[in-house]
Amino acid sequence: MAVPTEDLPQMWQQPSYEELVITLAGLELGPTVWSHRSGRADILQTQERSLTSQLKSEETRYISSIIKSPLAWLSTDDEREVVWDAAGRRMSERCGRMAVGDIVRRWPFAPDPTNSTAPSTTTMPTAAGGSSSSSSSSEIAVGYEPFELVIREPALNGDAGLGFKTWASSYVLARQLPRLAASSLFRLFDETLGQPAPGVLELGSGTGLLGLAAAALWKVPVTLSDLPAIVPNLRHNAAGNKDAVAARGGGEVRLGCLTWGSEEDAARSDQELFGEPYQFPIVLAADSLYNDNHPVLLASAISRNLALGSKSRVLVMSPKRDDITLRLIEEFKQTMLDLEPPLFCEEEDEFSGNDDWAGDDNDDDDKEENNGNVRCWLGIFSRGGSPLLTEAD
Repeated sequence: MAVPTEDLPQMWQQPSYEELVITLAGLELGPTVWSHRSGRADILQTQERSLTSQLKSEETRYISSIIKSPLAWLSTDDEREVVWDAAGRRMSERCGRMAVGDIVRRWPFAPDPTNSTAPSTTTMPTAAGGSSSSSSSSEIAVGYEPFELVIREPALNGDAGLGFKTWASSYVLARQLPRLAASSLFRLFDETLGQPAPGVLELGSGTGLLGLAAAALWKVPVTLSDLPAIVPNLRHNAAGNKDAVAARGGGEVRLGCLTWGSEEDAARSDQELFGEPYQFPIVLAADSLYNDNHPVLLASAISRNLALGSKSRVLVMSPKRDDITLRLIEEFKQTMLDLEPPLFCEEEDEFSGNDDWAGDDNDDDDKEENNGNVRCWLGIFSRGGSPLLTEAD
């Protein structure tokens, strides 16, 4: 802290309302800008200091003196409430992530000349219908003006906690969208064909980072979706980034509840947005495989919403965190093949990213060993040559 606590306004000095508000604002443990080169440990240094060390800190004792003070010299009850509320927030920031009401972070997007998230290998379809491996896809030069998205992540508690995290794979995939539009998805974005911009659906949007990035980078209409408990924060982030997306000539962003599973589950979803099947030429999903039910649920949601036609594509990214996620990825690929009509994995890439949410408190040894680094699998699927698709093409 730049100013020693003994030099801050003390309660016995009866500082003014304005002095207290400014002082407490200066004590905020503000969120850092996300960087794919840094992990959660960097954020923890400023935002999640341990309760034990903070209870001994001069800052915490100073904040506590404000909370305990009756602030009788302030003019109104409203002023006292504002000061106490601000002091309570400063205290909660020093008691761990669960105690903080919200985290708001800025996620920068800019062409990366270092190619630090470039794929290690790429499987590309050949003219003969086979496949070949290449590491040259990262050489495609795709430039754009830098911008930022601002994402709110509420406290990680309750049933919706997982949906309030911005997962590493969302940012890794979002940063690859321009390259993918110029390569794997070229047929959908080829302006010389005179076709409309492809509509995009993101399944399990969470905080919305990936879908909002798609709207801004691809300049296409995007529909975000998730469970009912997640949608209010999703709506907040969509509204908060509306101007940033529009400034880039981005597409319209819509959002609503979409429940995966059977037709009965689909009926409980937003019917105005998702009542009709086969609407979206592109479907995105990131970090959606984390229990045994998810391969089937995700595949069924994709099958129902992906547009018919061989040009439609599905982009699914999942971290390879452990043996369980590796197994779920393989089960998902097989489940996609078992659909009627089937969905074929046309390409696979692997990327490296930093997951600042990796592990629990009991996983400190693992986190220290890999520094939050996680390999992310990307699968690109199509409906291929199914006989049901001839008319749609």
